[in-house]
Amino acid sequence: MLELVWQSHKPLGAYDILAVLSEQDGRRAAPPTVYRALDFLLENGLVHRIASLNAFVGCNHPEHAHQGQFLICRVCHAAIELEQKSISDAIISSARDVGFVVEGQTVEVVGLCSGCQGA
Repeated sequence: MLELVWQSHKPLGAYDILAVLSEQDGRRAAPPTVYRALDFLLENGLVHRIASLNAFVGCNHPEHAHQGQFLICRVCHAAIELEQKSISDAIISSARDVGFVVEGQTVEVVGLCSGCQGA
């Protein structure tokens, strides 16, 4: 499943993953099985969840823990992962200024990718 998510250049929903797995091996996996596997991959920093799309994308930087920052195309749904410490630091600092403790963060910025800007 990890290979499937990493090979896709777009976020995949759990049912998209189920459909591809079913096509590949002819067996139908149960949704709870896919969700358990996705939870494991999330917990181990191998995929990120894109909440606005209810989908998952492979992590570009699985070798170290980091906060997810994504540019998401509203047309083709491509998700470009950023890793800008300055963005994470600004969020943590701003939260601290108002007495808020950040426990996790995922930034999703919606716009148009270079391929969809002229379409």
